[in-house]
Amino acid sequence: MVNWKETPQLPKAEGRIEAIDLARGIAIGLMIVSHSVSGLVGIRNVPDWGMVPVHFLTKFSSSLFILVFGIALAVAFLSHTQTDGWPKRRLKLWLRALEVWFWYKALVIIEMLPFSAPADIVNTLLYGRFAIWVEILGFYAIALLWVPLILPLWARAPLWSRLAVIAGLAGLAAWLQGFTFGGNDILKAFLVDHQDHYAWGQISRAPLILIGLLIGEALLRCYFTPPLRRRLVLVLLGIGALMIAAFYGVAFTEGDAYAAMLAVANNAGKHPPGLEFMLFSVGGALVLLGLALAGGALAAKTLLPLTVVGSDALKAFIFHIVMIFLVLRFLLQGEGMYTYPQALGIGGVLILGAAFWIWLTRWISAHR
Repeated sequence: MVNWKETPQLPKAEGRIEAIDLARGIAIGLMIVSHSVSGLVGIRNVPDWGMVPVHFLTKFSSSLFILVFGIALAVAFLSHTQTDGWPKRRLKLWLRALEVWFWYKALVIIEMLPFSAPADIVNTLLYGRFAIWVEILGFYAIALLWVPLILPLWARAPLWSRLAVIAGLAGLAAWLQGFTFGGNDILKAFLVDHQDHYAWGQISRAPLILIGLLIGEALLRCYFTPPLRRRLVLVLLGIGALMIAAFYGVAFTEGDAYAAMLAVANNAGKHPPGLEFMLFSVGGALVLLGLALAGGALAAKTLLPLTVVGSDALKAFIFHIVMIFLVLRFLLQGEGMYTYPQALGIGGVLILGAAFWIWLTRWISAHR
């Protein structure tokens, strides 16, 4: 029986939950594959068999990444919001925001070097426009500023009010899409996405973060008790499957399921979020999350490179952007030199390379 007045119940984790790292690593792995192809080949040059299913399935990445962001916040921070140590942990999150923001700006330069004039790069650094491939990092830098402010309120709020906030923010984001914001497209992109910019709106993506907080709370209560964990996994798999089925239901209603799949593969409905894209992306993310939790520590060890990548998402993100845009595209002038299968292979190598780089830096730090 659901207790709608219940506030978060957060027992301490019995050690690191490696399944969270695995889920995050899957999200980053899909992102690396997508960026390798779009950065080196270009979406327009991808063959049809590459768009569907390969790039169709990579659309799980962004939603899974944001959900896991919320889950990790719940697991690592939410239970501490009512303790004397919270100000120190909140400061840690804000310092992390500055670190992510620094790397976001540095990677903007690296992304734009191969094809942009210095004036365009400076304009982007000053928020006169947005980049493309590194904008998800800019989203996290801003989110890490406001999320610590709401965590203490979230930890005291009854379940009904938390669900109402999620629904309210989703409705507000959809309503604000009709506003021009005085012609300030940059502000609109910051808040609720804009079709001409690849930025991630804080309001439009906030519901996913908050859903991640709810899942994180459930994860802490269920993960270390096998029957409860199985129940949580079945709920995630069931909801995810229903959302994907709903996507296909809408697609068949409109008369051409393949066209709908191709549209999602081409990012239709990603900025700003559209119904079909979000049904498929979030549904797939929940399925992948459920599978990662079902596999637990065994799956995390079996897919160790992805788990390592997920254990340090920022370092993995930096590695793949530097390799694709600074090394392959700028220094080696590799744009257009690779076939689609080669770009997919490069994506796989970069996942392994990112895992090795994370391991190597940790080994060096441990042996200083």
